[in-house]
Parts: sequence; structure tokens; C-alpha cells
Amino acid sequence: MSDERKDLDPAGEEPAGGGGPAGGEPAGAKPPAGVPAPRPGEGPDPGKRPAKASGPVEPETVPSWKAMLQGLGPRGLGLKIGAPVLALLISLAITMILLRVTGADPVSSIQSMIDYGTTDNSIVDIVNRAARYYLSAVAVAIGFRMALLNIGVDGQYRMAAFLAAALGGALALPAPFGQMLTIAAAMVVGGLWAAIAGVLKVTRGVSEVLSTIMLNAIATGLIAYLLNDKRLAEVRPGSNNVATPKIPESGRVGGLNSFLSSIGIDLPGDVYGLLPLAILVGVVFWIVINHTRFGFDLKMSGLSPSAAQASGVNARRMIVYTMVASGVVAGLIGMPELLGASYEYSLNFPAGLGFTGITVALLGRNHPAGIALAALLFAFLDQTSDVLQEVDVPKEIVGVMQGVVVLTVVIVYELVRRWEIRLQQRAVAAELATGHDLAREAAGSAS
Repeated sequence: MSDERKDLDPAGEEPAGGGGPAGGEPAGAKPPAGVPAPRPGEGPDPGKRPAKASGPVEPETVPSWKAMLQGLGPRGLGLKIGAPVLALLISLAITMILLRVTGADPVSSIQSMIDYGTTDNSIVDIVNRAARYYLSAVAVAIGFRMALLNIGVDGQYRMAAFLAAALGGALALPAPFGQMLTIAAAMVVGGLWAAIAGVLKVTRGVSEVLSTIMLNAIATGLIAYLLNDKRLAEVRPGSNNVATPKIPESGRVGGLNSFLSSIGIDLPGDVYGLLPLAILVGVVFWIVINHTRFGFDLKMSGLSPSAAQASGVNARRMIVYTMVASGVVAGLIGMPELLGASYEYSLNFPAGLGFTGITVALLGRNHPAGIALAALLFAFLDQTSDVLQEVDVPKEIVGVMQGVVVLTVVIVYELVRRWEIRLQQRAVAAELATGHDLAREAAGSAS
């Protein structure tokens, strides 16, 4: 059977010109069926516009910048800006009610948090915390883009940081090879640890939620076993603290204070030198997801694996690739702290960042810019939690505040999403009704 097909109009008939004479036939050839022949002596009316061919019309290509501007119209801005602002206002109101229930003055409590959080020392700590939260949230967001819930980010970054610290402390390489080796080792370990969950899902159908939770427990046990003075760690003289050997000076990453001072920003503490790496990860994430074939396949596989498979995308392979990519980014979570502050992995190394990344990714709607704002907000709340005790408010209320913020944002965004769908359905219905009216008018004029 021939692969050629005929373009039909809505009535199922061949369009005008579809069965006309081929190129080179005489002008007096028989006109197509359904088209009246011109009367003798009559020529084409010069004042009448020629009818457009009813063949397939190529869709107009809209540049990406124009599509972005179209989304920034009044309605687009209202949805993109109004939704998070409304969510934050609602969460602020609920938080003030909770503070009042605890017996504290909501206004003075929030004012104390703002005053403490805007000091120079607090700003440094907030930025450093936000860098870790940001990397964790991006790692989670990569899985979210394909409808994969990578609960194992916490275990992936801790395994990566521990083994990278052991390697960096055992080798004394000149800069920048020492830093590059430590970072590369962390990325490899994180990617391989996450790949286990991806392989289990595509080969045995094991849910990534269950497998990553179990892998978190395994990572905790392995680190506890290896973090021993008889294995990969040592006991610090004069204390009972067990840690990996210190990373030498050549393997460390200095802070950004000298650069910030050169542009007129003087801060008392050290800002992580790997802060630009976190920013670079966010930029690469946005480019890959929105402007590459891999990102398109990833989102398609998450929306409909069967449709992706029918279009030639190996959805099973994309699951493994996505988990590996998420684990690679997860391996970077501990690097700012390891190479910029502690220079060792000990019992005091920051834990629980993977679970914080889940809430930050949800709050930022898996978008790099939104994740950055959410990371700064969570870092601000964590940093200012201690000052609440000075106004007789338990600092645990901050955890409640964070939960209220996330829950409120999720609910508001879901309501906005349903409203957008309803608006789109109305617009499509209006276009279809207009098309039917035009078709009736054309049929009436033809008869």
C-alpha cells in the first residue's frame, strides 16, 4: 500500500486543487469536482481575492523569547506572581495565629527574626545554608521532573561526602587537582548509589520510594561501620570525636570574601567558595530540562511513559539516567561544607539535607529560580529559630512554620492549576464554536 495520503476537508471531500490538472496540462482542462466552470467570455474577477488552498497549513513557528513574553501577559503575571504571594500571605497569617496560640506576640516575634536574620553574620550563614538546600532541592527536582520521588538524596549525599572526605584526606595532590578529585569522587559515588534504585525499578519493578528509603538505611549503617579509627577514620587527640583525616590545604576551597571585598561587600564570615558551583548547577539544570532533547524525553517519559515509548523514547532507560543524574547532583550537596568549612567527615557533619530538599523543591515548583527563593526562605527560618527563645517562643515552632508554608503553597498552586485548566477549556470551546459558525456560513454561501 502506498504511504501517500490525501488531505481532506472537514466534510471528508478532497480539497480544491487536490484532483486538479498536474503541472503542464492545458489551462482548459476540466475543473475539479464541485467547482463550477467559468462561463464563456468570463475571466477571473480581478477584484475577488483568490481562495486559499485547503491543503495542510504549516504551523507558525513561535520563537522561544516570544513565547516567554506571551506568558508574561496580565493573566500570566497574575498566575506566576499572584499565586506565590497569596500563598505566602496565607501562611504568614496562619503562622501569626500559631504564635498567638503559644502565648507570644506575633508581631514582635517576627520582628525579632527579621532583625536577627539581617545581621552580617546571619546573612553569611543564611547564604551558606541556602547553597546546601539549593543543591539538595535540585537533586530532588530532577526526579520530580520525571515523576520519580528520590527519597534517597539524604543517603546519597552522605555516602558521597564520607567517601570523598576519606579520599581527599588520604591523598595530598596539588591544587586544583585535589579539589577536582574530591568533587568528582563525590559525584560518582552519588550517581552510583542512586543508580541502584533506578536499576531495581526497571528490572524488578521495585518502587523508587521503597528502594531509596532502604538505601538510606544501608548508607547510615555503612558510614557507621567505616567511620571507625580502625578503618577509614581516626580519633581526634583530646576528644572522643571520630572523623576522617583532615583534607590538606591544597585540597580545600577558599571562601569568596576576597572577591566580595573587591566589589565593596565586606562580610565577617566566610562565604562558601563553592557557591558559584551551586549556581552553575541550577543554570545547567534549567538549560538541560528546557532546551535539550534529553530534557524533553525526560519530561515526556514522566508525563506518559507509554506515549514516550511509542515515540521512540526508551522510558526504562530514562528512569536509570534520571536517577543517576539526581544522584550526581546529590553528591555535590556536602561539598561546600566539606571543602570550605569542616575539611573532614565526622559525627557532626550536617545531616537531613535530603529531606529538606524535598520540601524546598516542592515550594520552588521544581524551577531553579523558585528553588533559590525557597532555599533562602528555609535558610532564613532555620537561622532565626534560635532567637525565638529570647521572646519565650520554642524554636520548634519554626518547623511548624515551614510545614505551613509548604502546605499552603501546594494547595494554592493546585487551585491555580485547576483554574488554568478551566480557562484553557473555555478558550478551546470558544475557538471550536467559532470554527463551527464559520463552517456553517461557508456551507450556506456555497449553497
